[in-house]
Amino acid sequence: MKDWKDRIKGDYSDLRGVCHNPKAGQTKEEMAQQLEYAARLNLNAVRFWMSQEEWEKNPEAYEKMLLDFTDSCEEKGISIMPIFWNGNFIEDYTEAGEEEWKKKRTYAEAIICLLKPKKGLLMWDVFNEPFCNTYLGSASPEDYPRKKEKLAKDLRKHCELIRELDPDTPITVGHELSSHMDSTSDLVDVLSFHDYMPTRSRMEAAYQTAVQLSEAEGGKPILNTETGCIGRANPYDLELEMCEKYHCGFFLFNLMIEGFWGEIHGLVYPDGTIRDPGIVAALYGFRRNCGDNRILARGNREGHALKAVKAVEDVLKLENKAMFVSKAKSTDEILEAAEYCINILEPCELVPMWDSLSAQLCHYRDQKAEERDEWEIQQFAYDCAIRVKKAFLIM
Repeated sequence: MKDWKDRIKGDYSDLRGVCHNPKAGQTKEEMAQQLEYAARLNLNAVRFWMSQEEWEKNPEAYEKMLLDFTDSCEEKGISIMPIFWNGNFIEDYTEAGEEEWKKKRTYAEAIICLLKPKKGLLMWDVFNEPFCNTYLGSASPEDYPRKKEKLAKDLRKHCELIRELDPDTPITVGHELSSHMDSTSDLVDVLSFHDYMPTRSRMEAAYQTAVQLSEAEGGKPILNTETGCIGRANPYDLELEMCEKYHCGFFLFNLMIEGFWGEIHGLVYPDGTIRDPGIVAALYGFRRNCGDNRILARGNREGHALKAVKAVEDVLKLENKAMFVSKAKSTDEILEAAEYCINILEPCELVPMWDSLSAQLCHYRDQKAEERDEWEIQQFAYDCAIRVKKAFLIM
């Protein structure tokens, strides 16, 4: 009988992955475009969710979507980690009967037959976050151990099913926390957890727990298969630093900035633009200098901050246009002066970028001149100039 050491391929520390799902109705060209973003970011693997329910509705259409997606991955040199089942939506638990297990087996057999021939298949993720759901989250302290034990028993049966159907391909379980991995550590070939911890010390603790369990299991590889969330105080660049420190392969969540998770997750917008260049830099090994040798930017070193403020002052001066009529310059001229200030503020990182001044500038410029609110644009330029004056102590 094969041992886990016979199935794995190295320690997987070279995995640089991202979570990214195929979508129903998406063309193969659209799939390829998004996967091209992953390739350009030097990512080499994708982890994606599958759905037994969706497969059962229309096996042929669902399998075609999976093949289109995985073919596109293969064309880009991107490996795949498919997820069979998801634990996030368990609201109540009743032990599955014989008929339900037959359906699970039929689904799993079909998927394995479909995707096992793929040369880019890394491993099967049997279950995503089996203990992260309402069923356990709402349990009282007294009920929690009993309910968790039920789910753990069910989870182990799923792992055994996939191992029976495919004795060759490595399996893992994407646990919500590294402390949950011991529930399946003897069954899986690769240990995997999700780290969304909010501080460096808690991140370190999560990785150390994973390392200790790996050692207890004879050196099984560890992976962080979900990480990075700007809404959970879990910076992508810091997590990437941790993965490097612990020689741990990773899957960032999520490739695309869109949909339900778009506000707090994601690397790339569908049009190829990005939200945070720092994440991209970190993927290439460049991180922000937090040491004492950092050099503060001096945006007024050559007097351009002063010139930018003067430009706004000039365009906002009222000029007599006719008897009893005074006006500022055109909105195009005002926006030009505002941009002078913006191009000092943003490169020197003196303003927040979550709703950048550049984005606001583009919004105004995209409007037809006759539809612009002149007073609003004057206020915008004035605020930009005030920010520059304050930043560089201009009287």
